[in-house]
Amino acid sequence: MSYGFLDIAVTPSVRAAQAEMGADGIWSDFRGHREFDRFTENEKAFIAERDSLYVASVSETGWPYVQHRGGPRGFLKVIDDTTLAFADYRGNRQYISTGNWAANDRACLFLMDYPRRARLKIYAHVEKLGVDDDPALAEQLADNGYKAKVERIFRLRLASFDWNCQQHITPRFTEQEVLAAVGPLRERLAQLEAENAELRSQHPGAEV
Repeated sequence: MSYGFLDIAVTPSVRAAQAEMGADGIWSDFRGHREFDRFTENEKAFIAERDSLYVASVSETGWPYVQHRGGPRGFLKVIDDTTLAFADYRGNRQYISTGNWAANDRACLFLMDYPRRARLKIYAHVEKLGVDDDPALAEQLADNGYKAKVERIFRLRLASFDWNCQQHITPRFTEQEVLAAVGPLRERLAQLEAENAELRSQHPGAEV
């Protein structure tokens, strides 16, 4: 049985909060048209462009923990319509998310596209694998050009996903995106400077 994102997220206390704010009628009939339990080509293309994500886990104390995960563009792979996976690179070696998922395999991922102000949120169950446990999967996730140590693999089984609205997302751009945007301007500036230098050489002392 598939569950929509709001089937999972909306609890009695959430419904009470919606009712208090007069928003309960908005979400009273979300079943059927929000049961996103398989990735479409739209989600696959979006995920393939991401170079980072935010992922939440829950500890045995009941406290949530949100962590950033990053890597080369497309490090989070869509294995099939209901499965994601990524190589987990060595970081500060606290292993909080890793430990949390050993006790509770539930996770919530936020994938952001800041320039386009788009946000994909995903509920999933997480499975930890050793690097040598699934050689075919490890090969699929490998990026030999990224110099970081892979400590483990996380495979995620999709529960549901949903898209958020664009409100309050401030556009931000990576260094690579900024360089790509200003590249034509730099080329045009270099061309104008070359033309200016040529005119000065043809007319010494003239104002150019």
